[in-house]
Amino acid sequence: MPKMVICGRGGCGKSTLITLMAQKIEEQGKKVLIVDSDESNLGLSTMVGTGPAEKTLMNYMGGRPVVGAKLRARIKNEGDEKVPLFEKSRLDELSSEFVSWTGNKGFMQIGKIEHSHEGCACPMGVIARDFLTNLTVNDDEWVLVDTEAGIEHFGRGIVGGVDSVVMVVDPSNDAVLLSEKISGLSKEAGKPFGIILNRIDDETKSILEDAISKKNIPILGVIPYSITMARENLKGNRLDNNMIEGDIGEILNKVNSQ
Repeated sequence: MPKMVICGRGGCGKSTLITLMAQKIEEQGKKVLIVDSDESNLGLSTMVGTGPAEKTLMNYMGGRPVVGAKLRARIKNEGDEKVPLFEKSRLDELSSEFVSWTGNKGFMQIGKIEHSHEGCACPMGVIARDFLTNLTVNDDEWVLVDTEAGIEHFGRGIVGGVDSVVMVVDPSNDAVLLSEKISGLSKEAGKPFGIILNRIDDETKSILEDAISKKNIPILGVIPYSITMARENLKGNRLDNNMIEGDIGEILNKVNSQ
């Protein structure tokens, strides 16, 4: 499952999981592209240790006015938002103007809300969907997509361009309830789905496992709470697999075998 959406409620640890997975993939000698599709997330590039590129993909495409005009024309003429923006491409063909690489780890941003009253994020969703749909990935390459909180990316059809969906579940009833919703949406989209428990201890682990098992949702892994990771994240430092006790390599294997 080389192209994967990571989703969940706000603050559950999506960016943390992507950071840890990307590091492990790189350690395995494989190439990984991290796609930041969250219009409000600002700290992911710091967490993964790869600075942002010169441009977001939105800016590379000409900015909101250009993309917005194409979107409006498509809606007027065809009645949908399926704007063809990209041709088939591979990771090594992507422009360094919107992808920054450090070793085998790349980082890119779809777009960000930059100004008050600039409009909704729909054009960015259109870009993300078409880009991911046309991105070809080899067996030794991964694409990890960080999404906004909640389920809006399902409505935008972004999951149509990936191979699987993974949800991060933190110790909260909201996350448990959301897992059932996302499980249903993933099934509707025809995508394999599983969850990873994050920031848990022995007590919350048993509670969550019991709640999730009743919903017949596969648990792909567990990441215990780490005071070290929480501290370093608060300081704005790069995160590292050595800060946790969980086995990210085992989680990757389970994700890839869905």
